[in-house]
Amino acid sequence: MKKTKAYLNAARLRTLPLSVSGIITGSAVALIDHAFDIQIFLLAIITTIGFQVLSNFANDYGDGVKGTDNEERIGPARAMQSGLLTASELKAAIVITGVISLLSAMILIYLAFGTDYLWYALLFFILGLISVMAAITYTVGRSAYGYRGLGDLFVFLFFGLLAVVGCYFLYTKALTVEVFLPAVTIGFFSVGVLNLNNMRDIKSDRNAGKITLAVKMGINKARTYHYVLVVAGMLSSLYFAYLNFSSWFNFLFVLSFIPLGLHLKRVADSKDPSVLDKELKPLALSTFLFSILFMTGFNIFL
Repeated sequence: MKKTKAYLNAARLRTLPLSVSGIITGSAVALIDHAFDIQIFLLAIITTIGFQVLSNFANDYGDGVKGTDNEERIGPARAMQSGLLTASELKAAIVITGVISLLSAMILIYLAFGTDYLWYALLFFILGLISVMAAITYTVGRSAYGYRGLGDLFVFLFFGLLAVVGCYFLYTKALTVEVFLPAVTIGFFSVGVLNLNNMRDIKSDRNAGKITLAVKMGINKARTYHYVLVVAGMLSSLYFAYLNFSSWFNFLFVLSFIPLGLHLKRVADSKDPSVLDKELKPLALSTFLFSILFMTGFNIFL
């Protein structure tokens, strides 16, 4: 029972609503274009959760091996840091989760493209492999990009563009410029979650040699950067709604701006890094709420 709890802790279930927000948003745009498929939707959700859990296991392992997770760290204790899981146990979890995620991705790709779109299938299979590698190399290895200030870029690409635009393409086999607008929204909100985490850990990361963008900028500039991410994400979604307006229900997602605004105020008022840790969940859940309201508002009468 202790081991099960340790694995669940390492999987960081609280990150899962954020990870599926891009799939829900991409599916919402596909619904607008009457191209939704429930099987693709469910498999995309399962695959995305698999990649997220894989990333979380790898992050726990990578930071544990490098000594980044130590007594200076403010957030909840990690499984390896606490001694609940060994390095070999986390390695095994990474391998198993990676294999399951790839199998799920392959089924999803076949379901979406069959044998009629082999080049598209090959492209998405390669993207799946890249996703697995990106999930692992965020903190694992000598060239871990999370230790070189590149985490924000990769989160934007994978949680925003790939999740939303890629999901939309699975349904439609086509692209529009407009689908990139909600992709930017989800991408910026997701980077905001990472930035909160990095602002919280500025001191311990700097001492451990983990050079995040927040470490490079310093706490004040990182806080300003956070405001820009969230506000720019809001504006991008508003522009999409303006371009695709058919009913005032299209702006239902604006309700999610209320908790987002309150979140920004708390970040602005924060002096203690531990306060930032408490803001991770509100921002992640607000992003999830945005995706649900976005889907509902644009498809309520379809």
